[in-house]
Amino acid sequence: MAHLPTPRSPRSSRSRRRLALAVPVVLSLTASLGFLPAAASAAPRAEAPADAARAGQASDAPRLAYVVNTRTDHRTIASVKRAIAEADGSVVATYQKIGVIVVHSANPDFGSEIRKARGVQSAGATRTAPLTAAGTTDQGAAQTLSAEQAARTAKASEAAGASEPLEADQWDLRAIGADQAAKINPGSSRVTVAVIDTGVDDTHPDLAPNFSAAQSANCVGGKADTSEGAWRPYTAEDYHGTHVAGEIAAARNGIGVAGVAPGVKVSSIKVSDPDNGLFYPENVVCAFVFAADHGVEITNNSYYVDPWLYNCMDDPDQRAIVDAVNRAQLYAQRKGTLHLASAGNSNHDLDSDAIVDDSSPDDSTPVPRTIDPHECFDVPTQLPGIVTVSATGVDEDKSYYSSYGKGVVDVAAPGGDGRYQIPDTPSKNGRILSTMPNNEYAWLQGTSMASPHAAGVAALLKSKYRHASPAALQALLKAQADNPGCPASYDQDGDGAQDATCEGGERVNGFYGFGIVNALRAVK
Repeated sequence: MAHLPTPRSPRSSRSRRRLALAVPVVLSLTASLGFLPAAASAAPRAEAPADAARAGQASDAPRLAYVVNTRTDHRTIASVKRAIAEADGSVVATYQKIGVIVVHSANPDFGSEIRKARGVQSAGATRTAPLTAAGTTDQGAAQTLSAEQAARTAKASEAAGASEPLEADQWDLRAIGADQAAKINPGSSRVTVAVIDTGVDDTHPDLAPNFSAAQSANCVGGKADTSEGAWRPYTAEDYHGTHVAGEIAAARNGIGVAGVAPGVKVSSIKVSDPDNGLFYPENVVCAFVFAADHGVEITNNSYYVDPWLYNCMDDPDQRAIVDAVNRAQLYAQRKGTLHLASAGNSNHDLDSDAIVDDSSPDDSTPVPRTIDPHECFDVPTQLPGIVTVSATGVDEDKSYYSSYGKGVVDVAAPGGDGRYQIPDTPSKNGRILSTMPNNEYAWLQGTSMASPHAAGVAALLKSKYRHASPAALQALLKAQADNPGCPASYDQDGDGAQDATCEGGERVNGFYGFGIVNALRAVK
């Protein structure tokens, strides 16, 4: 890899929270269809002990994590490792097949020193706060669902002939024909979608039948831990990945909800930091390589790589982040893995000339900056070959929060819109209902929810076209999508001003890309 691969779509970057926009509405399903509320609270968690500090410095000198990117031959790797040691770095993991080395160092000059070493193509810190720094989550507190609402949903589902007790509230399945598609082809158990996220509670009764432990791991720290349960959430507050997993592959087993592809396998590759919930680059590098090496056909990525919302190529640290993650995801593509990623929740035009980033770095003190979208990239969604997914509501309009952009968004999928697009369902909830840790269920909304819907449809296509390459599978996904075209007006709040401008035609446009995914068309 003599040259840094060029990220996809250099016209723009996108802003996105890792987690869903909505405060979750939680319910617990028992065998008698009784529902119990659950409360959520964020709690900091301790991190692993620090490595030894640089000689001559205080033992409590702050350490940072780095990625060092090199050529992949043995001689170069060995030479770079010697240079790492000389610069007081400690090797944590080596991915020789892609030329990425994960390093910890307390040497404040480690980055500048190692970039001068022979064989190093790019290198930089993957965070701005020390490895031992604590942070906070951004998930909010749970809201309860009343027993009356739960009973009404169960009765409506039974009256409609649905197989799942809560399916009447799953307007999203009907919106893309997933309920009908399941009767034709629910997906193959030979296809696995890996949820790269906060972990998945595989003990949930709706997920256990389709969970693949052999393709699951904890990649936090940059090394894969495959010990039993390592892939599960730290606590119930780390619910994001479990919700995503249910949207993809919750089983049709007469319990709770159904997924878009209820016959495929789902796995968990946990990448969220235990201390602050952030998704650091070395964790994501590990996840992509692990998925590729364990036969995963599709990955879902409902996050952005921290700590930079946009990684600018004129900054050596951020350039190294783009380089490392891109090497890993391209390696996975070459091994046959298709990646899907959420477009973002900031209602940004991703094809604009400039974007203001006021949230980076998010592991220390953010410093507002106006970035050049031709030189700064949202990772991983803006990397080449990754399918970017925008969000829609029940009316097939772009969700009010969803980012968009002509030539940037590939497809759209239901992500929910609890503000302007309210469905005629028992609970009248415009968000997405799915699984939660501890046998619970909740509504969330966000492009985080849109991407797994598209990943579920991609899994149905992969089940039908078993030998389709990632590029061919992406083409099939776009071909089966239904495009409503740009709306005549997008003034959702009624104040007379357009809330977003859709550019393009009926075939391809900035709101929906090639269109809203369609599960029924995928299986026919």
